[in-house]
Amino acid sequence: MAKENIYAGWDSATVKKFQSWQMRTIIVSMIGYAIYYFVRKNFSIAMPGLTAQYGITNTSFGVVIGIGSLIYGLSRFVNGFVVDRFSARAIMAIGLLLCAAANFVFGFGVNISGWLMGIDAAPDFITALILVMGVTIVLNQFFQGMGYPPCARLLPSWIHPSELATKMSIWNTSHSIGAFMAVIICGYIMGSMGRDMSADQQIIDTIARNLKLDPTSSEDMRTILGYAQHWDAWRWCFWLPAVLAVVGAAWLYFGLRDDPRSVGLPELPGTKTGKKDLPKAEQSATRSKFLKVMVWTNRWIWTLCIANVFVYVMRMGILDWGPKFLTEARNMSIEQAAWTVGTFEAFAIIGTIFAGWATDHIFKGKAHRMCFVCMAMAVIFMAIFILCPTLPMIVSIAVLAMAGFFIYGPQALIGIASANHATKEASATANGLAGIFGYVGSFLSAIGIGIVADEYGWNMVFYIIIGVGILGALTFISMWAAPRDGYERSNRFYQEEEKQLNDNK
Repeated sequence: MAKENIYAGWDSATVKKFQSWQMRTIIVSMIGYAIYYFVRKNFSIAMPGLTAQYGITNTSFGVVIGIGSLIYGLSRFVNGFVVDRFSARAIMAIGLLLCAAANFVFGFGVNISGWLMGIDAAPDFITALILVMGVTIVLNQFFQGMGYPPCARLLPSWIHPSELATKMSIWNTSHSIGAFMAVIICGYIMGSMGRDMSADQQIIDTIARNLKLDPTSSEDMRTILGYAQHWDAWRWCFWLPAVLAVVGAAWLYFGLRDDPRSVGLPELPGTKTGKKDLPKAEQSATRSKFLKVMVWTNRWIWTLCIANVFVYVMRMGILDWGPKFLTEARNMSIEQAAWTVGTFEAFAIIGTIFAGWATDHIFKGKAHRMCFVCMAMAVIFMAIFILCPTLPMIVSIAVLAMAGFFIYGPQALIGIASANHATKEASATANGLAGIFGYVGSFLSAIGIGIVADEYGWNMVFYIIIGVGILGALTFISMWAAPRDGYERSNRFYQEEEKQLNDNK
């Protein structure tokens, strides 16, 4: 449908009011979801500090991140069902408030572990600390799953399908904006806050032992002192974002509305699913059949789900482990690593918007085609990054940034494609299903990367990530001919249901 026909039949006052609410919904939910990332991606910046202080291994971090990823995927799936039935804005606000609580608790993890064990050192204490932090991260990930499903329902209700890829891709930059701000601010916290313990020889020895560094080496000693001068700074990576999340929860609850009807506006032309043509008593009875047709037996939804596994292995491999890789394999400081990952996220913002624009204007709304292009290009830039380690640092950062430019496109576009195939009536459920597969990929990434990094080194990690990217590109190209016909199929479904109901009378 051409742009000028989107609001066909509406008077100018209605159009103006709708556009105002549409913009408000996009902005409020964008900022709110970006804050979700403040209380999620702070962990990756805190990990090097936790290793320095307590000797927690990559494998232990991988297990915690992996289990948390599975819980997050499950939570997105469960909340997809919940959001399709209850208030999206309330669920999103409550989820962010609970994330704030989990982050406050994480910051006090050392105190809780000491209270449980009666000691503040020794292997038993470290085991208890990993357990406490693991439980807290898992709870936080469950609460994080209350963030995206409300948006998967809200945005298709306020944005026409012909504009959904462009505008929802702009919205999807909230991922990168939140992650960018989180790594930059938490990187600053790690490099400027905490207690200066550099005069304590026991602390120096502990850091050297935990990081397997040689205090007699001037370069290693510089790294050791960097951690010693900011002892316990990692705690503030959780406490300060938690305060912001409390404010963000109120922002979401008071700023959002669930759909146009809740503010006296009509549905968008072209987004009619046919549901309201059935008697009210029959609408809920047909929902399971509707989900079966639009989601559970929809081959394109399942193909997108499989592709999402590969997308998340690649994306989360870089985002979760980037700071550790850059500090351990490329000898960067935490601040330099944070800025590098931040640059990756900044380019991801531009790339996500470009991917949405290209989907609507080049591929006529067929998001899976742009996904193939993005995955292929991400593989190329990741290969350059890992196969050319002697490139000047600024060039390496630029290459990694270009990988970020392309890898976030599929992450955003899979949600858009799912919404178009399942329609707004089942978009949260379809995205919840895709979320489970995505975070199976994230789980495999977390567990696998932790083990591979410890056993075989960081180069092998990136070879695996590149191979996964190739599999993702092949999956997307397998659905090149898929149509964008969700609303037509939905209307046919409800017409058949209405006809069957009339025939039975």
